[in-house]
Amino acid sequence: MAASTEAPNASEYIVHHLTHLTNKAQKSVIDLTVVNFDTLFWSVLMGAIGCFVMWRVARAATAGVPGRFQALVELLVEFVNDQSKNIVNNEESRKFVAPLAMTVFVWVALMNSLDFLPVDLPAMILGVTGLDHVIHAHRIVPTADLNGTIGMSLGVLVLMLYYNIKIKHLGGFVHELFCAPFGSHPLLWPFNLLLNLIEFAAKSVSLGMRLFGNMYAGELIFMLIALLGATATWWGFGMHMVVGTIWAIFHILIVLLQAFIFMMLTLVYIGQAHEGH
Repeated sequence: MAASTEAPNASEYIVHHLTHLTNKAQKSVIDLTVVNFDTLFWSVLMGAIGCFVMWRVARAATAGVPGRFQALVELLVEFVNDQSKNIVNNEESRKFVAPLAMTVFVWVALMNSLDFLPVDLPAMILGVTGLDHVIHAHRIVPTADLNGTIGMSLGVLVLMLYYNIKIKHLGGFVHELFCAPFGSHPLLWPFNLLLNLIEFAAKSVSLGMRLFGNMYAGELIFMLIALLGATATWWGFGMHMVVGTIWAIFHILIVLLQAFIFMMLTLVYIGQAHEGH
């Protein structure tokens, strides 16, 4: 936060921490020209870190007794492969889908894990480096930004459409859009098409909204806990430490669970694209 003569109140503190570093100060409800630079930066950084770690593990893998981290990664890979086999019934598709599911889990888990960093850490770093006069807002959790999660869900939507066309061919996919689930009578075509379009839209929107809602709520609770420590009382500081520790431990489950759910729904939606009505 930029230097100020007065300390912000609770409302100003929360609003500041929920403000993105963006290319537009004023924007409409739907503005496709707005770019949240902090979301892009941390998303790409966590993706690069995830790829680097997996690459190092693969490079250092041994045929003998694996180390603890290698064993953990091997268990995770085996688990994801098993889930892929149970959901996606096409062996050729699984060559891409299984690594994709692994990538999604690791990437989302790393982005979610940024929520464990102290909420005021970015502002402190910007203040020490003197960049707070240039960067007046910064959010560190990409999955607490609806733009980021909807962007990922749109990627899953593209894969759903791709595999629908690949497996059923264009004619079969179009036929399914117009003739399922109510039947192939021409009078039913508009209703079938509308229902199928709603289904695709609902899958994409719910996939992104679910991850965003959970991480946004978690981020907001961390801010409220941080405000307890700003009361300048022993009671506030004590509650800050106790409640903060409890919520951080509980949030570990949320971080991993949301990454798991996003991965599983990605597999389910792609698996459904291999099936006909």
